[in-house]
Amino acid sequence: METIIISLGGSLIIPEEIDTEFLKNFKSLVLKHINKGKRFILICGGGKTARKYQTAAQSLKKASAFEKDIIGIAATKLNAMLVKTIFENKAVDNLVDNPTEKIKFDKPILVASGWKPGCSTDYDAVLIAENFKVKRVINLSNISYVYGKDPKFKDAKPMKKMSWDELQKIVGTRWDPGLHAPFDPIATKKAKELGLKVVIMNGTDLKNLDNFLNGKDFKGTVIG
Repeated sequence: METIIISLGGSLIIPEEIDTEFLKNFKSLVLKHINKGKRFILICGGGKTARKYQTAAQSLKKASAFEKDIIGIAATKLNAMLVKTIFENKAVDNLVDNPTEKIKFDKPILVASGWKPGCSTDYDAVLIAENFKVKRVINLSNISYVYGKDPKFKDAKPMKKMSWDELQKIVGTRWDPGLHAPFDPIATKKAKELGLKVVIMNGTDLKNLDNFLNGKDFKGTVIG
């Protein structure tokens, strides 16, 4: 069975409130491809829940980066449990929170959350890819492409292909909880070491994701 790894951005699960319509449609798409012989690993981000709690902690006691990371990880666990629940008996019983351990994958869907402070769920997705010897990760968020520079600049252009070095220049090398970046800088470094390809696309366009999974033309940035 082909293993599809998706880093599912929390901005899709809970942009402001929980997006039940998106989750319903995402479930249908995944189940359709399971019927075509694929299996899925879904790593869930924290989204608005993480940022609300991190902001509150910062305003109440000037929380440390470590404390904000712990809060963010808790939010990813909540989102991951929701995603696992909607797939019912198609999903492995236990959530994965350590992407490096030996993982039982006896059902067509495996759902994972954040792991430990110092990185995002993008990094966890890269480590799971290493664990299962998968050479490609799909990163679904709320952007359609990675730009060569900050999109606030008028001359910023979307890039369909880019190297890991090009991305590292954009995202930097330092992780900060709640960082808004197309891909976590720590994950970027690790993905380069492993020779992974990461495809970044807008998860709200599920038809586009369907095209990609079917080997058709798609909108997105391929890194690596």
